[in-house]
Amino acid sequence: MATQITKKLNQLERQLPEGLLVDSAWLSAAGYSSSLRAKYVVAGWLEQPARRVYRRPRGQLSWQQVVTSLQTLLGYALVVGGRTALELQGYTHYLSKGISEVHLHGPVKPPSWVVTLPLKEQFIYHNSKPLLGNDIATVAFPPLVAGVPSKDHTDRPFLDVGLRTLSWGQWDWPLTISAPERAILELFDELPDHESFHQADMLMEGLSDLAPRRLQALLTRCRSVKVKRLFFFFADRHQHAWLKRLDRTTIALGSGKRMLVKEGRLDQTYQITVPKDLDEVR
Repeated sequence: MATQITKKLNQLERQLPEGLLVDSAWLSAAGYSSSLRAKYVVAGWLEQPARRVYRRPRGQLSWQQVVTSLQTLLGYALVVGGRTALELQGYTHYLSKGISEVHLHGPVKPPSWVVTLPLKEQFIYHNSKPLLGNDIATVAFPPLVAGVPSKDHTDRPFLDVGLRTLSWGQWDWPLTISAPERAILELFDELPDHESFHQADMLMEGLSDLAPRRLQALLTRCRSVKVKRLFFFFADRHQHAWLKRLDRTTIALGSGKRMLVKEGRLDQTYQITVPKDLDEVR
C-alpha cells in the first residue's frame, strides 16, 4: 500500500505543478480517490484552499495561479479581459493603484468555487457571447509547459480573435488575456453602469499603438451597436493614426438613438447620449 501511495504521489508531482489548482473531478479522473486525497491533505502533500479544490503547496495563493489553472489544467475557455487586461499591459498606470478586480471573459462561467478562494482580488465574470460570439472557444490556449506546443494551438487564429499570452512566475507560466484591441471593446461594454466615461476617454487617449487589422476584424464581428458607436465616438476624439486605416463600411452601427446617460448631450454623429461635462475634464 505504501508503495502504491508513493507511486501515485510521484505521478501527481508530474501532473500538477506546485501552486496550481485542480478540483476533485480532475483528481478523480486522474485516479485519485477521495480517501487518497484525504491522506495527501493530512500528510501535507496537498492543501485545500476551498471545498473541492486542491493544490500542491507553494507560497501564498495568487489570482494568476487560479486563472492559469483554469486555462491550462481544467480546460475553461476564459480569458482575463476588459480593464484588468489593460492594467496588465500598462495602459492604466495613471488611473489605477493596483488590481483589485479580475475580469474574466468567456462563453461559460468559471466554477463556483472560484469566488470562495482566499484572495484579496475579486473575480468578475462576463459572458463574451453577446459582444463577440463564441470565438474564445474556437482557439486552443497555449500549453502549460513553455516550448511544448499543444496539438491544436497556433498563433494566427489566437491573435485574430484578439488574444495574447503573458508569461509570469518562476516557470514562465502562460496567462491568456485580451489584447488591447479586444480589451477596450470589453471595457466599453461596461459603460455606463460599471465604467466611467471620463476614464474610458483617458484610456482611449493612450491607445495610440493599436493594430488596425485586428481592430477591423473585431469591430466587424462585434455584435453590440452600443460598443461600436462608443468606440468610434472616442476614436474620433483622439484621432490616432490607426483610425484612418479602418474601413467603416464593413462595420454596422445600426440605426436610431441610444440613451446611455440621463440628461446627457446627444452626439449627432453616433446618436448616443454622453455626459455633458466630458469635454470639461479633459
